Amino acid sequence: MIYLDHNATTRPAPSVVQAMLQMMSATWANASSQHGPGQDAKRALAVARAHVARVLGCKPAELIFTSGATESNQLALRGLLAAADPKRRRVLLGSVEHAAHLRLARTLADSGLQVELLPVLGSGALDLAAAAARIGADVALVSLMAANNETGVLMPTREVGVLARAAGARMHVDATQLIGKLPFDFASCAADAVSLSAHKFQGPKGVGALLLRQGTAFVTQTPGSQERGRRGGTENLPAIVGMAAALDLLGNVALTARRVAQLRDALEAGLLRLVPDTHIWGRTQARLPGTSYLRFGHLSADVVLQRLEQLGVAASSGAACSSAGSQPSHVLGAMGVADDEALAALRLSLGPDSTRAEVDELLAQLPPLLAPLLHEETTTSSTWSQ
Repeated sequence: MIYLDHNATTRPAPSVVQAMLQMMSATWANASSQHGPGQDAKRALAVARAHVARVLGCKPAELIFTSGATESNQLALRGLLAAADPKRRRVLLGSVEHAAHLRLARTLADSGLQVELLPVLGSGALDLAAAAARIGADVALVSLMAANNETGVLMPTREVGVLARAAGARMHVDATQLIGKLPFDFASCAADAVSLSAHKFQGPKGVGALLLRQGTAFVTQTPGSQERGRRGGTENLPAIVGMAAALDLLGNVALTARRVAQLRDALEAGLLRLVPDTHIWGRTQARLPGTSYLRFGHLSADVVLQRLEQLGVAASSGAACSSAGSQPSHVLGAMGVADDEALAALRLSLGPDSTRAEVDELLAQLPPLLAPLLHEETTTSSTWSQ
């Protein structure tokens, strides 16, 4: 199988699985217990926390373990807003945020907050001028993804963070797609809070983190004694240790990013050369190294995915949580893309274990499969135009 859906999830690395199995079999006690096995678990948790914090560039006290990015995002927005000046009633989010984040935005709006979506340009990049015009003294919070999960386009989180800080607003960044793919350092970023999820970088599902800048006003949403009283619930120690093991594998992230970007560029160049009417969104912008969001003419993404399945290729039509539906992507809609084009959108996302041989195999087999479909589409289109 050729796996091209790394933006949805990554395969847990063998060392990650081994570390988790070891923890489940040998250090299974509750880290809050006072007996010997509990204290062993507590020490293992502290070691994992220190390791994760070091790799991410934060202090151990700034690290809150969660069940994943969705919880981290919700915890951040609700906790920061609950601590905000009640005179600040506006919340700004990117219009191409993850679907779960936009659902939260609607809930916040229903609670009486004024929620506004920051527009993007046709390229998928944030309209920074529009964002600057909207960030004022009545804004409580700005939340922006670091990189879009569909197009891979990088967002100007540093510039927006500076604007937010100048206006006295808090800044939250959803770095779910960026961490593990590009260099990241919490100490030098311009955000008050950052969310991430381990399964995006060869860690396990069901564990993530919220990085919360020390001294940031925050109201706990799930009371409990764990995580310094900021997130209640017994810590998922095996998964946390698995996340630490996954981060340990990142090594030189910049070097890996260059290699994966070269594979993506070779794949895109080949498709543009071999498949007529290939269109790639976000190609002119800085992107995640392994993300390619494209269409082949107006062929339905479902049809193309069926052909890819025949080749043993795993891909998606967009975000994993919404690709099973037949609705056009809200990301492409925000970019001004017509529905018929959006329904043709296909996401190919490579990862650290992708190879040139896989790219070459796909380029050898996919164009011949698509050729008759594209010919039929062209013929039908010509008939209708007569």
